[in-house]
Amino acid sequence: MKSLVKKLAKKKLKISFAESCTGGMLASSVTSISGASKIFDLGLITYSNQAKIKILKVNKNIIKNYGAVSVECCKEMALNLSKISKANINVSVTGIAGPKGGTKNKPVGLVYIGIKKGEKIYIIKNVFKFKSRKSIQKATVKKTLKTIFSII
Repeated sequence: MKSLVKKLAKKKLKISFAESCTGGMLASSVTSISGASKIFDLGLITYSNQAKIKILKVNKNIIKNYGAVSVECCKEMALNLSKISKANINVSVTGIAGPKGGTKNKPVGLVYIGIKKGEKIYIIKNVFKFKSRKSIQKATVKKTLKTIFSII
């Protein structure tokens, strides 16, 4: 984590997060590091569909047609975060942390990570096979930060 904060600072990059299933863990993991104020711009926890629609301006038809846990929603979250943030890197996370709420098509542990850097948008689909909610959240944070580090 320290190396990510240092790398972002060295490159003079700022980062913002729009989190759903991680509930603020991403922002917390970054802001717990000394020097985070140089690289951290904004953190939103848009947990409910209503918050995604009202705050991030996710089109309600995307949620209606694809669900909040979808490539489409994750992409829109990252895109729209970039419109309200002053960051160079805008990250969105949406998923099913469980232990309930999963279906055959969208199992517990399904998480989409969206990263918008410049004009590029990366959407990474993950299916974490952990039993506990906290383990899925921690795995999501770890994977997200590792992916950001590799992109910058």
